[in-house]
Amino acid sequence: MKPASTLSRRALLGAGAALPLLSAPRVRAAAVWPDKPLRLILPFPPGSTPDLVARAIGPVLAEGLGQPVVVDNRTGAGGNLGTDLIAKATDGHTIGLSINGPITTAPALYRNLPYDPQRDLHPIAMAVRAPQLLVVAPHIPARDYRSFVDYVKAHPDTLSYASVGAGSGGHLAMVELMAREGLDMQHVPYRGFPQAVVDLVADRVDASIATVGAVLPQVREKQLFALASTGETRAKDVPEVPTLAEAGLPDATSYGWSGLFAPATMPEEHRALLEKLAVEGFRREAVRRPLELVGFEVTGFPAAEFARFIAAETQRWGGLIERLHISPEG
Repeated sequence: MKPASTLSRRALLGAGAALPLLSAPRVRAAAVWPDKPLRLILPFPPGSTPDLVARAIGPVLAEGLGQPVVVDNRTGAGGNLGTDLIAKATDGHTIGLSINGPITTAPALYRNLPYDPQRDLHPIAMAVRAPQLLVVAPHIPARDYRSFVDYVKAHPDTLSYASVGAGSGGHLAMVELMAREGLDMQHVPYRGFPQAVVDLVADRVDASIATVGAVLPQVREKQLFALASTGETRAKDVPEVPTLAEAGLPDATSYGWSGLFAPATMPEEHRALLEKLAVEGFRREAVRRPLELVGFEVTGFPAAEFARFIAAETQRWGGLIERLHISPEG
């Protein structure tokens, strides 16, 4: 039998394929917005964990707006390319879903970032968060955190780790871990986790710190081996995997997260409507359950709470980037 997470992933992707066709009856005939389909830019490829979130909430937004919601995957630059497109949109019918890196760490990492997350983007609602897992490829002999550290120390600067780009949650968590343990590994950035996972399973890259949902099927099938999680407590989907604190690295808690954003040019009343629909949507069992099955905690924070969360994340990870002199090259 296929794992529940795999079935849920396929179900979400299947539902996403029909998104451009979804449109609820126009129950608000007097409304003047939206008067055409809404574009939801997703800065990562189809099948990635943010893509699953976008395709889960898209039909709910379509139902409430009375217009189709079309997911538009625009990959590149660790999510910065697509996030820039969200920020620069002026048509009044474009929003997006982005993650940690392009929102909270890119400003500290890139001197010439073409957008300012604080100025050019307004939060709509936080969607999900998830602890991350430190995983290794099958050829790496380590099966617990301490033996992994010892193995990397015995092979300095010869091993590699995957992420979805400089400044992403997994990249910074690994950089912090390496700095504290005195490790050297080469960073290999990918456009999204689907290809990174393929290369991990095929032994073309050695390790990664990735959100639970990105690697859960492979961990369950023992195609990858999880050594520790970055959550405050053990991940409910893999309760046998200790936290980093339990494994001997305290104060290393981190989460991958994603949320909906609107360009700053979108009128406040339109953003408020989207916020209401999204927050209500993330409370629906039909939306929550499939996302929980692939390792997410569905938060559904409204805009004000999401903004406070972003500010705290920006301060934490921006400080880490400056303190460790982290560059876009990783």
